[in-house]
Amino acid sequence: MEWRAIPVRSVRPRERALSTIPETRPSGDAHLGHVVFISAAAAMGGFLFGYDSAVINGAVTGIQKHFEVGNGETAFVVAIALLGSAAGAVIAGRLADHLGRIRTMLLASVLFAISGVGSMFPPNIEMLGLWRVVGGIAIGIASVIAPTYIAEVAPTAYRGRLASFQQLAIVLGITVSQLANWALNEAAGGESTGHLGGVQAWQWMLGVEAVPAVVYGLMALAIPESPRFLIADRREDQARKVLLEVEGPDVDLDARIAEIRSVLDTSHKPRLKDLLGGRFGLLPIVWVGIGASVFQQFVGINVIFYYSSFLWQSVGIDESNSLLISLSTSIVNVVGTVIAIALVDRIGRKPLALAGSAGMAAALATAAWAFSYRHGTGDTATLDDTHATVALVAAHVFVLCFAFSWGVVVWVLLGEMFPNRIRALALSVAASAQWIANWAITVTFPNLSDWNLSATYVIYAAFALLSIPFVAFCIKETKGKALEEMG
Repeated sequence: MEWRAIPVRSVRPRERALSTIPETRPSGDAHLGHVVFISAAAAMGGFLFGYDSAVINGAVTGIQKHFEVGNGETAFVVAIALLGSAAGAVIAGRLADHLGRIRTMLLASVLFAISGVGSMFPPNIEMLGLWRVVGGIAIGIASVIAPTYIAEVAPTAYRGRLASFQQLAIVLGITVSQLANWALNEAAGGESTGHLGGVQAWQWMLGVEAVPAVVYGLMALAIPESPRFLIADRREDQARKVLLEVEGPDVDLDARIAEIRSVLDTSHKPRLKDLLGGRFGLLPIVWVGIGASVFQQFVGINVIFYYSSFLWQSVGIDESNSLLISLSTSIVNVVGTVIAIALVDRIGRKPLALAGSAGMAAALATAAWAFSYRHGTGDTATLDDTHATVALVAAHVFVLCFAFSWGVVVWVLLGEMFPNRIRALALSVAASAQWIANWAITVTFPNLSDWNLSATYVIYAAFALLSIPFVAFCIKETKGKALEEMG
């Protein structure tokens, strides 16, 4: 299979003359506002990413009751979407380079809408799984196309903050999904199997996604194509207009186009073999991207967003209150993401990641200690008020630490860290690894929870602790560097 990435060059000896072009900085509020709008529109895919992946949290109990299935089947339905996400991430780079960034966004919006409607009316648990795979493919595509597009249109001085829009959109999508789940559950009498207009509440939870999916498609039609894709597609006149829009009137358009064109002309279409090299098969930078993706998931963050309703019910909290707790953790997630956006271009990627790792390790260890006092299993499980309060606080601190660090930093890094010649392909591989790791955590949690909830959180805490030396020794700071300098 042949892959093609839109190059953003690393500096080579025979290109030094071009590397002396000064960094282009935003020249006015008007064009910067336009870039913010463009980035926000692209990040709408992240909103759907967050909504689709987390909305299942509120529907889990209803699905179990409606289809009369246990934890194993439920975990399969929740996790199967993540395998679709891995597939979507793998194909996203090729789609983006052949169809263009905008058309790929439109494809993702259509898949999101189809998945939402299909998931709302599944005749059986197997068909629900199939529609979740379709939604998962859309998530995988959105997870790659948004950071790629934003990195390509954002001025260097603001790239970290604009790239953070992806994560902000994701957490807003998660929050809206939890708010919708809680509201629909309350409207149906506090039961996800209660009826609204002849349809059960959990079905509405899954079906409402079609609305933001349509909005995403309309917003994608309102933004320009990536200038790097346009130059690769021999549409330099259009690229010139877009560069003027996103980099301002002070940019030397001829120099910028020449710079991008020189990289394209000296590059070849990357194939999977271009990622090979080094001691362990893949290039070291690709392993770093995969490692960052895996650590982001192995701390167990998505247990909170996919299973928090199930989690809190497993320690004796009723369904309505467990959904309210899910909403509160989602709000904390938004707050942490806003903090990260404010800091990521000021203090850098590595300091945020290190601080977050330390905080997550402490919070997860505290939660593990609190859960060790759980009595009983299944519907009879309980946790005394003191330890339940400690567990709730620890969960919120964990989400906050993740949000201001790994939640944003990993997506920013994946859009920046790879050399131009392999960027789209390497990002696809790293994102795919992230979804596979997400799947592994998601599919195992219900059974691990039944086995030993406290030990499960000890495992997550261990990965948070291990992420500290990984960041310290493997991650290179990308703050303030132009994409052309990555290599």
